[in-house]
Amino acid sequence: MGGLRSVRSGDPSRQVAYPIGYGLGTGSVRPCGGCGSAAGGIPDPALAQYVPPMRRLPPPPGSLADVGLALAAIVLTAVTVWVQPDPIGTPVAGPTWFLALFPLLFAGPLAWRRTAPLAALSVTTAALVAQALLSSDSPEGLELILVMGLSAYSVAAYRERRPALIGLAITLAGYGVYALENHDIRTGQASELWAGSFFLIALVAVWLLGGFVRGRREERRVRERETAREQEEQRAAAEERARLARELHDVISHTLSVVVMQAAGARAAGNAGPSTLEKIENSGRESLAQMRRLLGILRSDSEAPELAPQPGTGDLVSLTARVSDAGVPVELLVDDDCRSLPDALAVTVYRIVQESLTNVLKHAGSARAMVAVRCDGQWVTVDVTDDGAPGQPDHEPGHGLTGMRERAALFGGELTAGPRPEGGFGVRARLPRDHPA
Repeated sequence: MGGLRSVRSGDPSRQVAYPIGYGLGTGSVRPCGGCGSAAGGIPDPALAQYVPPMRRLPPPPGSLADVGLALAAIVLTAVTVWVQPDPIGTPVAGPTWFLALFPLLFAGPLAWRRTAPLAALSVTTAALVAQALLSSDSPEGLELILVMGLSAYSVAAYRERRPALIGLAITLAGYGVYALENHDIRTGQASELWAGSFFLIALVAVWLLGGFVRGRREERRVRERETAREQEEQRAAAEERARLARELHDVISHTLSVVVMQAAGARAAGNAGPSTLEKIENSGRESLAQMRRLLGILRSDSEAPELAPQPGTGDLVSLTARVSDAGVPVELLVDDDCRSLPDALAVTVYRIVQESLTNVLKHAGSARAMVAVRCDGQWVTVDVTDDGAPGQPDHEPGHGLTGMRERAALFGGELTAGPRPEGGFGVRARLPRDHPA
């Protein structure tokens, strides 16, 4: 399609083609950016059928594993309570009503040992203490070591230091009641005391192991956060270098193009008058000043330069005047509403116009240029056209057009560029006024 070129910004819904030319119509398709639909801006409700329905996420794998572990521990404890003789340890004594609930109260809390480890340890220890006090005969067996050990480990591995210490205190207090109500320990025999001490040492050991695991986990998280922070700094530095490269290109390319055109005009006329030389000198000084400002940003903080204000829409008059002095007459039209744009947007408008006029100086030869900056509701439209010879070849793609496209995309807008059917070249940019750049 002659005279059309589409530019893709970050959102696929913004891929829109606009006609290039002077005196543009209003029949172009408006992008749907900013829509709040899950489909990324689908304007037609009938297309909602293509949006996949939201599904409930499955529980995390750790929770399923803990539920399975709790069920296994409940079955193991129920075997020690109801199977006689006990194949795992000593019989569990107590009232029948309490024994019916004991497997669930003692082993069931393992199901939330990661999400609420202190509460799980408290319920498990309370069930063991209640059994000891009700029967005056605390049991021994593998199920006790397994359930109490996992509970003590979990409170140290998944909670901060203070809750973990509270969990250790609860464990030691529960073990104290357990030991006082254990018949074998009360006999005072060395072998029974060693067996009781082993249970206590095992509980403290798994608690320490949980604390060690949590410490290593925190160290890994700190390293990951540090790595992420370094990567973010590197990305920000790369973006800043790219921005500075675009700024340098815009400034140096434009000013040197003006200098070259002025010098070429003076040579062709065979008379380099003082006014022409003064314009060349002023253009060179301005280029050097802006280059020093940009390069000064790369210095260390101790050598921070004094930064000059960034150009905006108010500087378009002097910009077009310099280009006109260089030999390309420029007509400028700026809506009154466009003179109070946000600073970042005003700089972007200025740079797009500057680069477009630089391309006119480079490629259009003896042509006239038209710059129009219009504000229509929430959109700012920038049109830069020239009336070069019909059939003029397209500009070679380079840093200039690429930089302008990147600037437009940064604001969620679009930029199109291409030859005009009636001759010359045109650039159009559409930028939202309130985009959070």
